[in-house]
Amino acid sequence: MGKLEKLLEQLANPAQDTNWNFHDLSGLLQRPEWEMRIRGSHHFFRKPGVRDIINLQPVGSKAKSYQIRQVRNVLQSLGVK
Repeated sequence: MGKLEKLLEQLANPAQDTNWNFHDLSGLLQRPEWEMRIRGSHHFFRKPGVRDIINLQPVGSKAKSYQIRQVRNVLQSLGVK
């Protein structure tokens, strides 16, 4: 199982929302089909054809819990398991 699959498996478990490294979460979206823009500490991700824009901002080296839920909801709506 590759790193992407392990991260997607971890994302599927809401009990682990407080244990996310910011770079791991943003790494899930740093793929060719996603557009990334950085403005200050905000990392914006959008995908053509998807209405939602994901805004990630680190707290130290961790990701915010509500942003983890947002990524989970968007990826699930796209059918990514």
